[in-house]
Amino acid sequence: MFQNLTDRLTTIFGKLTSRGALTEADVDAAMREVRMALLEADVNFRVVKDFITRVRERAVGADVLKSLTPGQMVVKIVLEELTALMGGAEARLGLSGRIPNVIMLVGLQGSGKTTAAAKLARLLRKQGRHPLLVACDVYRPAAIDQLEALGRELDVPVYRGEGADAVAVARAGVKDALDRLRDVVIIDTAGRLHIDDEMMAEAAAIKAAVKPDQVIMVVDAMTGQDAVNTATAFAERVDFDGIIISKLDGDARGGAALSVRAVTGKPVYYASVGEKLDALEPFRPDAMARRILGMGDVVALIEKAQESFDAEAAQHAEQRLRAGTFTLDDFLVQLKQIKKMGPLRDVIQMLPGANRLPKDVDIDESALSRTEAIISAMTAEERAKPSIINGSRRERIAKGAGVSVFDVNQTLKQFAQAQKMLKQVQAMQGKGKRRRGFSGLGSPDGGFKR
Repeated sequence: MFQNLTDRLTTIFGKLTSRGALTEADVDAAMREVRMALLEADVNFRVVKDFITRVRERAVGADVLKSLTPGQMVVKIVLEELTALMGGAEARLGLSGRIPNVIMLVGLQGSGKTTAAAKLARLLRKQGRHPLLVACDVYRPAAIDQLEALGRELDVPVYRGEGADAVAVARAGVKDALDRLRDVVIIDTAGRLHIDDEMMAEAAAIKAAVKPDQVIMVVDAMTGQDAVNTATAFAERVDFDGIIISKLDGDARGGAALSVRAVTGKPVYYASVGEKLDALEPFRPDAMARRILGMGDVVALIEKAQESFDAEAAQHAEQRLRAGTFTLDDFLVQLKQIKKMGPLRDVIQMLPGANRLPKDVDIDESALSRTEAIISAMTAEERAKPSIINGSRRERIAKGAGVSVFDVNQTLKQFAQAQKMLKQVQAMQGKGKRRRGFSGLGSPDGGFKR
C-alpha cells in the first residue's frame, strides 16, 4: 500500500544523505517534497502540517546541521516522528478478568468487520482463549452466513440468534458464551454504506446492553480520508477504545493508516495484511515507519519465521549443518518451512532495502513448489548422495516432477552452492575459534606472558 510513498521518500532522503553538508534551505526544500508526498498519499492535511512543523524544528537545529552525517540525522528524525504519529509504542488489546470478556466491533458496511472478527478470534485462540462469535448484523443474512462459514473454518462457535433485534441478539450471545464456557465474546455489529443516526443509535444501544470491555473500530485503509472522517464520527458517538486497520495489503495510497491515530487519538491494535485468516498482525508504529521509509521489518520477519518453523526440525537442521551432513532431505524440510511463511513477495518486502529492487523484478512464487516436486521425485539414495544423479536419472526425475531437465539441473546446482557456502561458513567459524584459543594463551586477561 505504501509503495509509492516509500519510493518518493527514498528519493527525497537519498538526495539529503548523499550530501556532505546541509543548509537550512536544503532542509526546507526536502520538507516541501515530503509534504507533497504525504498529501498525495491521502494523509490528513492537518496531520501533515503538524508533522512537517515538528520535523523541521528538529532538523534545522545546530546539532543536526553541524553533525558529520546531517542527512542521516534528518532521516532519523523523520523515522522518530513517523513512529510518534502512529502512536509511538505498540498498543495491546487489554482484556479484563471478567468472564466472558466482551469485544464489540463497529464500522461501516464493507470495511471488513466480519472477516476482522474471525481473524481476531483466531488470534485470541492462539493466545489460549476460547472465543465465541456473535452475529449481530440482523439486516444482512449473508453477513451472518459468512461469519458462520468462517467460524466453521476456524472451529470457533458462532451465535446467530433469532429475530431482528440486534440488542437482544447481543445479550443472548453473551449468555450463550457463559453456557458454553467461552471466555471471550466477539460481537460483529451491522454497518451502513455511510454514517447515519440509526446505525449509531443501535451501536450505542448494544454497547449499553452488554457493556463491552473493548469497542474496536474497523477502518478500511482503502477508503483514505473517508475512513478518518468515519472514525472521528464513531469516536464522538460511540467512543471506541481502539482500531483495526483492514485491507492494508491493498494498492490504495494508505493515508488512513498514517492519519487515524493522530486525528482520533485512539490506538491502532491490529492491521489486516491479507485475506487469509492468519493475516492479522499487531500494529507496531516503529515497524510501520521503517517499512514506509524502506528499512524493512525484520522483527515481523523473525516472528513469522518463529511461527512457521518447527523448533525440532530447526534444531535437527542445525545439528546437520554443524556436522557437515546437510542433504537434499534437509533441504526439502527447509523449503517446506519457508513456504509456510507465505508468499515470497511478502517475505522479501520485510527485508531492509527491498524497496530498492526493480519494480519489474520477477519473483517466481512457484519456484519453491517446483523444487519441492523435484526433490520428492528422487529416490532416498539420490537425496542422500546427489553426486550419483547422472543424465538418465535426471530425465527420470524431470518426468516424475513434471518439469524439464534444466529445472532439475538448476535445483542440483543451487543445492551444491548452498553446501559450498555452508562449508565456507564452517571454515570461518573454525578459524575464529582457533584465533580465540591462541589469543587466550598464557594469562587470564587473554594477553601473552612476558
